[in-house]
Amino acid sequence: MKELVTGAGEVGGSHVGSAAPVSSAASATVPTRTGLVVLTSLFFIWGFITSLNDILVPHLKNVFELSYTKAIFVQFSFFAAYFIVSIPAGMLLRRVGYQLGLVMGLLIASAGCLIFIPAARMQVYEVFLLGLFVLASGITILQVSANPYVIALGSAVSAPSRLNLTQAFNSLGTTLAPFFGGLVIFAGVSSGIDRTTAEGLQAFRAQEAALVEAPYFWLALVLLLMVAFFSYLRLPSIPGHQLPSQVRSRAGDRLQLLRHPRLSLGAVGIFVYVGAEVAIGSFLVNFFGEPGVAGMSTGEAARYVSYYWGGAMIGRFAGALLLRYVSAALMLATCGLGAAVMIVLAMMSTGMQAVWAIIAVGLFNSIMFPTIFSLALQGLGRHTSQGSGILCMAIVGGAFVPLLQGILADRIGIQLSFLVPLVCYCYIVYYGTFSPLLRNRL
Repeated sequence: MKELVTGAGEVGGSHVGSAAPVSSAASATVPTRTGLVVLTSLFFIWGFITSLNDILVPHLKNVFELSYTKAIFVQFSFFAAYFIVSIPAGMLLRRVGYQLGLVMGLLIASAGCLIFIPAARMQVYEVFLLGLFVLASGITILQVSANPYVIALGSAVSAPSRLNLTQAFNSLGTTLAPFFGGLVIFAGVSSGIDRTTAEGLQAFRAQEAALVEAPYFWLALVLLLMVAFFSYLRLPSIPGHQLPSQVRSRAGDRLQLLRHPRLSLGAVGIFVYVGAEVAIGSFLVNFFGEPGVAGMSTGEAARYVSYYWGGAMIGRFAGALLLRYVSAALMLATCGLGAAVMIVLAMMSTGMQAVWAIIAVGLFNSIMFPTIFSLALQGLGRHTSQGSGILCMAIVGGAFVPLLQGILADRIGIQLSFLVPLVCYCYIVYYGTFSPLLRNRL
């Protein structure tokens, strides 16, 4: 999930129920459509960075000889930041505004990328995890800042379609990242080093860990260039999308909102969707490399991971059109059922049939996040921003669901461990089927 949510607790994220027009009073302010295009570039970059984790998991597993459970702490460290940072990010944005929030998020993400350099040279797994947490903290601030614009830049009715369109470019980033990572990281895999001796093992780890330095250095540079760009640009303001001071959210307010079934069950939907999507992507390289499945090399498997995310990209472009004519709840239930069927097929088959079945799940994933998000916030009115904060915290599913699958993979094997995301998609079918009967009554 790589496309994650709007505003967090303290700030006005998205007043979906009554989207106010975007102000462009200042002469230097870019037009609304240009603002949407510019913000779409952020969706691309954080999708690219997040999807690189799917290459880091098997790579660091190999470097440090980790179990699946320990290797998946790559995703745990990354997605835990959404739970920990989203509410403080909302408080920050209340003070500094959305645009400065974008700049600060880019700076923090750049710092996280740069931590990979000392991590590689020290060859310490925990320092890599620290870098991932800092990087994800920056991306969390970016998402809390950027997503409200996407909802505000147009009518409330077309918000799900608009979110799907912008997140299609997020999927373009997630599609390209595994191919890029496989080319840069797996292409340089060490050979001919005797790992049975202490000296050989040290040399192997040094050579393999160093392979991540260059890509993350260049990512840091790109993020710094974007800092300069967004510092110069003046984006449209979004009046009417921030709560007045007397009704700003408190922890008690958020707990009260959980009494509204469409929101609370939608938060569970975000938890299991993000968790399932991240879990599948994290284990694909190892799954494709299993002798009983396809026996692929890591480099070849990385290319197939791109197809998984590419399916999501194609589906989001199509979904942006289809959701104008088809009920969002019906589309969600149908896609959830399709994903569940494909996982069952992947668990019960071998060879390329299993490969293409699990890849097809990406296509069905395509519309799930923005659709669950939009359905969950319907009817919240001026409390939409607090609801957004709850949904943002639910992204922590990307930390816990992959960890659960990793524990299961160590015990019963990687193929049967896909039972975990299967259960997640069954819940999404339930939410899509029954969400029209639920109401967020205030």
